[in-house]
Amino acid sequence: MPSQKPRLATIDDYFAGVKPDQRAALEQLRRTIRAAAPKAEEGISYGLAAFRWNGRPLVAIGAAKSHCAFYPMSAAIVGIFQDQLKGYATSKGTIRFSTDQPLPAALVKRLVKARLAELGDG
Repeated sequence: MPSQKPRLATIDDYFAGVKPDQRAALEQLRRTIRAAAPKAEEGISYGLAAFRWNGRPLVAIGAAKSHCAFYPMSAAIVGIFQDQLKGYATSKGTIRFSTDQPLPAALVKRLVKARLAELGDG
């Protein structure tokens, strides 16, 4: 019988399963998100470390084989910040970065604040 991955319950569970350099980058993102939205609830959503605001998805973060990612849960937010995201790989709702070129904390705070505003809570 094939072994199953353990069910992730917390962001700490998620971080325990990623490489140390990615874990450090994601921990920094977590601190920055918490500073921008201190009342956000942490959890796991779609297998990612996620943050909810008043029960609604706010943002998520994650690690893949060769990069980390910030998910603003909004294609509009990625579009609004496209000039500030030059140098990072982006798609509709994803901003990918390497651990040696992490997203600047000030930019992450602006992304989170813009997402809060989009949700009507900013």
